[in-house]
Amino acid sequence: MIPTKFFFAAACLLAVIVVHSPVEASPQIDLMGGYDIIGICITNCAQCKKMYGAFFEGHLCAEACVQFKGKTIPDCEDLGSIAPFLNKMS
Repeated sequence: MIPTKFFFAAACLLAVIVVHSPVEASPQIDLMGGYDIIGICITNCAQCKKMYGAFFEGHLCAEACVQFKGKTIPDCEDLGSIAPFLNKMS
C-alpha cells in the first residue's frame, strides 16, 4: 500500500501547479485599460454590411473607423450614424 503522506504530498503539489499555471485570454480590451474601440467599430460595420447588403459601403465604414480611431461607432439602427456609408442602388 502507498502511504497517505504520499497522497497528501501529491495533492499539494498538484494544487501548487494548478494555482501557478499561466492563464491566457484574448478579450477585446486594449493595453491602455479601455475597450478596443476600433475593433468594436469595425465589428459594427460588418454587422451593418450583413443587414443592408449592397446598400452599405462596408469598406468605407471600416476606413472611417481606422481614420477616426473608433470615435464614431456606427449603429445599424441609427440612420444618422450610417448615412455616410449608404448608397443608392440604381
